[in-house]
Amino acid sequence: MRARILIEIVIALGIGVVVGSWATARMGHPPFVMATSALPAAPASAPAGNQVSFGSGFAPAVKRDLPAVVNIASSRIVRPNPNLTPFFSDPLFRQFFGDQSGHLQAPAEREHSLGSGVIIRPDGYILTNNHVVNGASDIKVSLSDKRELTGTVVGTDSKTDLAVVKVSANNLPVLELADSSKIEVGQFCLAIGDPFGIGQTVTMGIISAVGRGGLGIEDYEDFIQTDAAINPGNSGGALADVNGNLIGINTAIVSGGGGNQGVGFAIPANMARRVTDQILAHGKVIRGSLGIVIEAVTPALAHAFGLTGEPRGALISQVQPDSGASRAGLRQGDIILEVNGSPIADDRALSLMISAMAPGTQLHLKVFRDRREQNLDATLGEMTTATPKPAEPAAGIGGPRLGLSVTTLTPEIAQQLGVPARTSGVVVTEVQGASPAEEAQLRQGDIIQEVNRKPVTNPQDFQQAIRQAGNQPVLLLIQRGANHVFVVVPPK
Repeated sequence: MRARILIEIVIALGIGVVVGSWATARMGHPPFVMATSALPAAPASAPAGNQVSFGSGFAPAVKRDLPAVVNIASSRIVRPNPNLTPFFSDPLFRQFFGDQSGHLQAPAEREHSLGSGVIIRPDGYILTNNHVVNGASDIKVSLSDKRELTGTVVGTDSKTDLAVVKVSANNLPVLELADSSKIEVGQFCLAIGDPFGIGQTVTMGIISAVGRGGLGIEDYEDFIQTDAAINPGNSGGALADVNGNLIGINTAIVSGGGGNQGVGFAIPANMARRVTDQILAHGKVIRGSLGIVIEAVTPALAHAFGLTGEPRGALISQVQPDSGASRAGLRQGDIILEVNGSPIADDRALSLMISAMAPGTQLHLKVFRDRREQNLDATLGEMTTATPKPAEPAAGIGGPRLGLSVTTLTPEIAQQLGVPARTSGVVVTEVQGASPAEEAQLRQGDIIQEVNRKPVTNPQDFQQAIRQAGNQPVLLLIQRGANHVFVVVPPK
């Protein structure tokens, strides 16, 4: 399993006076406020950009943007877990200070955090990060003119880490969301926010990369990367171009010590616009779902499935029952190459494309199955929170002698593993050290269901399939918990 980049969310949640640990209980969101119109796109350029010079620098753009960037201070009530404190767990303490059942009622505490936000409508709608306001019992919004207003959450989207907050005010300065598809690597940009709660701050850098993903920060990642200094408290603030146009919402940093290391990430304005429009219209984000779990097509997987040329597309490792995918005839092991005529570069591209579509959308799919291309039509359903996340793919390095032991999957073992009794396959009982299986990150408890696309139901089937593979790469379908993943184990 590939190593994860160390990511520190730029927050709010990591700054301020923290007087207690997070509890599992969360406060409800304030009442939904219905909006009547969607957010307009900003013009391609602004007069401020023409005023940038060696003498004035970016002052014209900053002067335009600063009034629309706010500080957001949130707090929430938390109740520490008494089991984490030995003193609270003492039976004598519980006898005198517990409730009638003898269980301790830990005192509630208030936890504070800081972040930033951008005013996107003059009647008080503010765009920020979900992690800045998630679970907050009260929200204070400080404007550039020193006013402090109470904010309420209109809606949030944890999958993109965005939220909309409302304050009771009118005629506020705004920043309109620009077309982030037009930004280019190397162009100047400005990060505006309230780092560490010290006050409005502007930093300058360049666009280091676009379309960054696979970082494990959010479910849907299409980040703008910048080296403009972003620090805790900048979350939810503005990333603007030299014209002062809002091209992104600052969200996260890569850091080993809690501060800026020159690698920051912002949610692009186009993604923020889609999410914000839905929150303003529905109070939440409604996404289409095909009903599949997908993984990247690695060179080894492409070779194993017979896909020639450069690895591309998204490999289906699981099809949800009674979904648009199952009704369309999609199968486990299909590789989706195109959607409505648009080539699919990888699994992330497909995920982003589908997430931007509404339920009921008709799709024309080109899939690769049994070493040839086929065309299928599908209709998107609505995404639910029950949709499982894909397991991380295991990198395969090894040979036909895998270096593992397996046993038959009995109903008793299935119950211990938490899988349905009808699940078929063989269970990995031992993985030898320094073996191909270990290098492929197979582990005890994995259920091997297929070898080279042939089902295996007992150790004899498994051993025969491995022998038939000879010195060729072995393609395994693994079930790990509720997730499925294809693993290629090539010969040494």
